[in-house]
Amino acid sequence: MGNDNYLKRSHLKKFGEIVDFQEPLGNKFFDYYHAVFEDGALSKREKALIALAVAHAQQCPYCIDAYTNACLQEGADEAQMMEAVHVAAAMKAGITLVFSVQMMEDVKKKTM
Repeated sequence: MGNDNYLKRSHLKKFGEIVDFQEPLGNKFFDYYHAVFEDGALSKREKALIALAVAHAQQCPYCIDAYTNACLQEGADEAQMMEAVHVAAAMKAGITLVFSVQMMEDVKKKTM
């Protein structure tokens, strides 16, 4: 089996088709998804920046594409977008490093 369907840009445009195999659940997801991204305690622009950061942390090319566009549409500039990505990178690094405490405790138990 080839991978000629793997991560095609055109797949992002077909995201709405996820309802085809399970319409009730797909519709519920989209109702929720769209409600989440409306203005609330956070603006649409702030939510788009959060989504862009998460997209990078999760390494989803579809989401990076979608939320780069959403950020631009909501008025975010390049500096804000890159800062959001740096926040995600710092969080991911910190999350990785905090687990080193477990390793260090193990090493100390075994070598002392």
